[in-house]
Amino acid sequence: MQTAVEAIVSLLLLVGSLFTLIGAIGLARLPDFFMRLHGPTKSTTLGVGGIVLASVIYFSAHNNFASLHELLIPAFLFLTAPISAHMLAKAGIQQRVPLSAGTRGRPPATGACAEHGDTREMSSDDEDVTGSAAMDRHNPQPGGAPTVRADGKPAQDA
Repeated sequence: MQTAVEAIVSLLLLVGSLFTLIGAIGLARLPDFFMRLHGPTKSTTLGVGGIVLASVIYFSAHNNFASLHELLIPAFLFLTAPISAHMLAKAGIQQRVPLSAGTRGRPPATGACAEHGDTREMSSDDEDVTGSAAMDRHNPQPGGAPTVRADGKPAQDA
């Protein structure tokens, strides 16, 4: 029985450590802010969960009673990591953090952009446009459609 518990604890520690290592490498190596959010919020959270679960099993088996107070750590982590990542992503969008070429693409099929018919990719001309004209494609006119020229670019107000 003791060997089986130690094997399970060892396996959970290895899996948790592997997830944590992958998250740390992702944080260090991914090219831009939004990609780097995934390292600490996804895989590192799973890694800490595996390590804490190994700790719960180990101390429950050795002390002959369930050591459940350690489960508060991953509970708070699982609650706070997605919320903090969402807040960081929203701040990055608001601050217009530069993107790498790998994060560019079409807006999602659902959401504010798709509701207004803007599912085209951003071109390099869109990056140079500033002020209210750049926001026309996201803020529709009272008629319900954004002001867009025939070539698909946002129309500029004079």
